[in-house]
Amino acid sequence: MKMDEKVKKWIIKAMEDYKTVENEFKLSEEEIVTSSVCFHCQQFVEKMLKAFLTSKGVDFGRTHNLEFLIKLCSDIDSEFKKLDVGNLSDYAVEVRYAD
Repeated sequence: MKMDEKVKKWIIKAMEDYKTVENEFKLSEEEIVTSSVCFHCQQFVEKMLKAFLTSKGVDFGRTHNLEFLIKLCSDIDSEFKKLDVGNLSDYAVEVRYAD
């Protein structure tokens, strides 16, 4: 698979997460599943960062850690240092399980 195709696939998958969040926000406040919104927001950011890194030929391994991905991105473009994702990395796995 060509690099451009990989980047496109990351962006397509990221946009699916974005659309899921967008659809949740169309619901009434009582119906919104906040854990789902947080998870898909985390996934959107993660996949967009991975799309950028893929476009630059940077290997990032298997990770959900946004801070690590941002560090890799900022090594290429210092503008990424301005990103503040708070504790969004926590929503990659934790909200998917009962604990």
